[in-house]
Amino acid sequence: MSRRVVLSVAAGVAVLGGAGAYALAYAGEQPPAIAHSAARYTTPDEDRSGSLTFTTDVTASSGVKDVKVLAWPANSSFAKQGLTAKDMAAVESAHCKPSGGDTVRCTYKVAVTRDEADTSPRGLWHIAVLATAKDGDTTLDTKAADITVD
Repeated sequence: MSRRVVLSVAAGVAVLGGAGAYALAYAGEQPPAIAHSAARYTTPDEDRSGSLTFTTDVTASSGVKDVKVLAWPANSSFAKQGLTAKDMAAVESAHCKPSGGDTVRCTYKVAVTRDEADTSPRGLWHIAVLATAKDGDTTLDTKAADITVD
């Protein structure tokens, strides 16, 4: 083989190897992914409390550290100002269990009393989720699911 062909092949291998290494490094740095979110709201009645139940799947290559959940009325100040990760810092966490690979299935459930239901704004509510990976990356989905409070 000529020297020029050998140098071209070597340069091609180096470029492809570098691109592959970059792709692998980038794939490892992906923020947590939130998927398959669903919420159910049950209104309290005379003899039982109501509830809000939210479930979601979160995937993070470094593992999932924490998943925080917040239900907020669509006509609240968050609708105008925007909900931020800082707003989510003090809210409650969901309970998460491994569901295969780097994915966990998270559930958040809270009882709703008649008094809470009576004083809550009526209409559309959004469920926000802040997922934090073990490497510190975060993903905020301010409208992961919706419920209607009657």
